[in-house]
Amino acid sequence: MRLHKMIGLGLLTGLAAAAPGQLLGGGGLPSTVGNLTGGLLGTPGSQPNIVGGLQGPLAGVGDTLRTLAPADLISLRRERLRALVRDNRRVLDVDDAGNPVRRDEIVAINLSAEALARARAAGFTLLRSDTIGGLDLAATVLGPPKGRSARKALRELQALDPSGNYTLDPIYEPARAPLAPAGGAPAGNGGAMGPGAPIGLIDGGVGRHPAFDGVSIDQRGFAGDPRPSGHGTAVASLMVGRTAAFRGAAPGIPLLVADIYGGSPANGSATAIVRAMGWLAERGARVVNISLVGPANPLLAAGVKALQTRGIVVVAAVGNDGPAAPPQYPASYAGVIAVTGVDAKGKPLIEAGKPLHLDFAAPGADIAGAVPGGGWEKLRGTSFAAPFVAASLARLSYGDAAGAVAALSAAARPAKGAVGRGIVCGDCGTPPKMVGLK
Repeated sequence: MRLHKMIGLGLLTGLAAAAPGQLLGGGGLPSTVGNLTGGLLGTPGSQPNIVGGLQGPLAGVGDTLRTLAPADLISLRRERLRALVRDNRRVLDVDDAGNPVRRDEIVAINLSAEALARARAAGFTLLRSDTIGGLDLAATVLGPPKGRSARKALRELQALDPSGNYTLDPIYEPARAPLAPAGGAPAGNGGAMGPGAPIGLIDGGVGRHPAFDGVSIDQRGFAGDPRPSGHGTAVASLMVGRTAAFRGAAPGIPLLVADIYGGSPANGSATAIVRAMGWLAERGARVVNISLVGPANPLLAAGVKALQTRGIVVVAAVGNDGPAAPPQYPASYAGVIAVTGVDAKGKPLIEAGKPLHLDFAAPGADIAGAVPGGGWEKLRGTSFAAPFVAASLARLSYGDAAGAVAALSAAARPAKGAVGRGIVCGDCGTPPKMVGLK
């Protein structure tokens, strides 16, 4: 390994080790790199120049990334996931591939009463059962027999009921930037929504900010009460925010926010995401943005399909663990609009993941976003590209997902590299200097 690569990897790995509690990054980069929103944001309303102990321009992050090979990003991903489980051992475990999952929980999809009776007779316990309104799905969460791991018990259940649909409950991460809860109150106006079809957002909570003044925002928590997060607030601002100096891609459009974390990186499970999908479907969302990444999962796949059947378009970020990382979901599901990021020059982000299909690119670097409570941060990652595409779709007329892709393709700008059908909303990002960031 060349010396400059060793230095770059050592810097990133060292930063990761220094802040394990902030490693809900989903993006291969530790949370402490550059001025990336979502970390420990300090006093609400401030404009911190130091996040996690590293000071310097965001351009340096790109320079460091260019010294890293795909294998280095994979190593960082593995360490990040290990740290997440290590720091939350009471509630998290891993599946056979090393992905974080909810400890001692097995999810049965649309479980029959007879199959539940057989599971109970075999020593399984019923932890909870959710009928997911809006999707015609039911998720029954079972606890394994005493002394059995969920992985082993899952195989026993599948043998006991070969026609059943059973799965572990994996955790999904924001596709760039950590989820540490931030100060300030949640944005929103108590459930009252303005005219027009709202955009749906499944993420961390969204905090109050001047960019949301006059915007109809309704939040619901699916892991406790909604709690503002840097990631969710930044993503929301890129879609619907507006001030004198800042504009999102669809300023002022009503926004429904489903907080699936409640401030804890141990949340964000497939069951929480699908429950959030059901709520968004019931509330009339036509487009749902999911800037989250994780493994393929039967319950998540069923939720995505149920939304698509109802004509709701799902937009998802491809992740930031590099092209050698496993394809991430939900972006890799058929029919989901998979989005990667580009910088101000229209070049694809080096750290962007490689999904099973790629639809569009949008600005994912050299842009600013809102911080809970006030202030702004420089952003980088595919998380921040997906909301530009989701908001652009919300402004278009289309009949179904195929029509949405066709309509957006007509407006996309061709470019070199891995950008799918082209760059969408290329001039939508607000340059950091416009909001006073250097």
